[in-house]
Amino acid sequence: MDIITTILIVLGTVLISMTLHEAMHAFVGYWLGDDTAKLQGRLTLNPIKHIDPFLTVLLPLTLAAIGAPIFGGAKPVPFNPDRVRGGDWGAALVALGGPLTNLVLAFVGYGVWVLLGSPLGSLLSIVLMTFVLVNLGFFVFNMLPLPPLDGSRVIYALAPEFVRTFMRFMESYGLIFIFAIVLLASQPLGLFISGAIDYILAGFQFIFS
Repeated sequence: MDIITTILIVLGTVLISMTLHEAMHAFVGYWLGDDTAKLQGRLTLNPIKHIDPFLTVLLPLTLAAIGAPIFGGAKPVPFNPDRVRGGDWGAALVALGGPLTNLVLAFVGYGVWVLLGSPLGSLLSIVLMTFVLVNLGFFVFNMLPLPPLDGSRVIYALAPEFVRTFMRFMESYGLIFIFAIVLLASQPLGLFISGAIDYILAGFQFIFS
């Protein structure tokens, strides 16, 4: 398959996956009583509202072009932890709504691939497996316990106050920190994400076998 087709498949998958990821953050926050995302126009399935040029487009397409595990993100959905029901655990639930959506999308995509029995190498098979792998990449990457990634909110709910203070400081420089991790530790990060994806795929295979 030529590189243009690959890029188009990856780009389409990324736009669908990250739009649903960020929209679910907004919907869960709204469901728990915080209308911050709605007031800022983020309670929507319009991908333009959620795209970050680097995390949503450039990073995933670059990784796809070099054959590395695909991961990335989008513009963080704003929310006010003080307005969310459930306190720190409510905030953690808002954070988990995004990556868990990617995990569910990957599971459904894998199930469709199995049920349709698409021959390996066919266009449909490539589209479905790209959909699965991209969503798993987003799930694993965003579950890393590093501010401002979603996984850090779960750690925040469990952590003592001095750790929370440090995490709040990190979150204020979060995107810069994440960019640095991606640029300086791309190889070990890619190996970790690839290993985690293989582990989850083994679980999917077990379920559908």
